[in-house]
Amino acid sequence: MSRTTKGIFPAEFELIVLLALARLRDEAYGVTVRREIEQRGGRPVSIGAVYATLARLAEKGLVESELSEPVAVRGGRSRRYYHLTAEGERVLARSLAMLDRMSEGLENLRPAEQGAK
Repeated sequence: MSRTTKGIFPAEFELIVLLALARLRDEAYGVTVRREIEQRGGRPVSIGAVYATLARLAEKGLVESELSEPVAVRGGRSRRYYHLTAEGERVLARSLAMLDRMSEGLENLRPAEQGAK
């Protein structure tokens, strides 16, 4: 199924996962995505929600994944690494631009400690 970025609008948690992937780059797999969201977002997240969202984003063509070689420790398992597709990058950029436009002039609603991390 072919989709265009014009018709894709990520839901809130999808957008958060896309942001985590953009931040983590080559280190983005389920556990690191979850950790990034919990640390930066200040909210607990189930690993199942992360994987379900990654699967949904892959179905939309916004994310791709690849399986790594097994980790070099006894009993080490492979990891599935995720990254944004070109379309995923466009959707993320468009969503961030829209959020910037929509939040213009609403600085009084942002927490004072937002920039102090």
